[in-house]
Amino acid sequence: MAALSAARAQAYIVAAKRTPFGAFGGTLKDLKASELGGLASRAALSTLPKETRVDSVIFGLCGSGFQSLINAVQEIQLGESNIVLTGGTENMSMAPYTLHGTRFGNARYGVDQKLVDSLAAALVDQVPGATPGAAPTPMGITAENLAQKYGITREQCDAYALRSQQRWAAAQESGAFEAEISPVELKTRKGTQVHTYNSTTAEITQIKWIVCLQMFSVDEHPRPTATLEALAKLPSVFIKNTGTVSAGNASGIGDGAAANVVASEEACKQYNLPKLARIAFAAQWLAVQKELELPDEKSNVFGGAIALAHPLGASGARIVANMVHNLRRLNKKYGVGAACIGGGQGIAVVLERV
Repeated sequence: MAALSAARAQAYIVAAKRTPFGAFGGTLKDLKASELGGLASRAALSTLPKETRVDSVIFGLCGSGFQSLINAVQEIQLGESNIVLTGGTENMSMAPYTLHGTRFGNARYGVDQKLVDSLAAALVDQVPGATPGAAPTPMGITAENLAQKYGITREQCDAYALRSQQRWAAAQESGAFEAEISPVELKTRKGTQVHTYNSTTAEITQIKWIVCLQMFSVDEHPRPTATLEALAKLPSVFIKNTGTVSAGNASGIGDGAAANVVASEEACKQYNLPKLARIAFAAQWLAVQKELELPDEKSNVFGGAIALAHPLGASGARIVANMVHNLRRLNKKYGVGAACIGGGQGIAVVLERV
């Protein structure tokens, strides 16, 4: 393999946009994941010169948004691409209930079929355990295991969840999300009814609805008015009564998309692209923070997935877009984005402001 040129050795993020994240069953529930991905992608590409040509598109679980970025850097460093569109999209509101086997004729007269919730299945580690016949492990049980191992209490989890909500509220107030969010235009059910009348009989001859358009521009999952008292009243989900994980201190399910455009040094010069950040890369949360001794004031400073929600395929790309713009807004040099992944995996990226 030929040695990399100095220009090829670097890759830069030149555009970063995302949709607002909708709550489960909320504003975005009727948009397919592919549609959300298209909105974020077009928003990111629209910030670049019209003559900019994309050589490759990478779209993918929880780490796919990060992995798409890593793959883009590798393609550029190998000289295979100059500009790569990356990102992630997810619409958990559209996760279907499935009838397994009916496609292949397993339905028989008089035999009832069982509907399977594909969303619940996606949130369970489907890799069999070491013990033969062991049931798949829900991600929440992994969190409970970590809480037991590291001595993390329900009260600590609720306090962190409240902090996440408060940090999101402060970040929203300070404009931390403005540069990264591309509003989504939606048709609403509300509108204006227009009647056409017969000029002689005054009877209504036609009824038309003028559909109104709504601009969705703010994340809707966060609960900035949450209180410790309200969080404490929520039941534990995976271990009754004594568990630490509740609906209030777990990352929320939601819908959304994010996209990042990565370019080589040559492409930045050719198209006069803005260098927002440079990428380096490497192969859950209170346990991670405790194990790595991470300073709280530098961790999830704008609120994490507990507040914003966690559309699986989109979160990594959302974190990157947020870091890209806020490294510049706050005049910081480096940012680290990371995610745990089902199956015991993890992924992280380091961004450097340029």
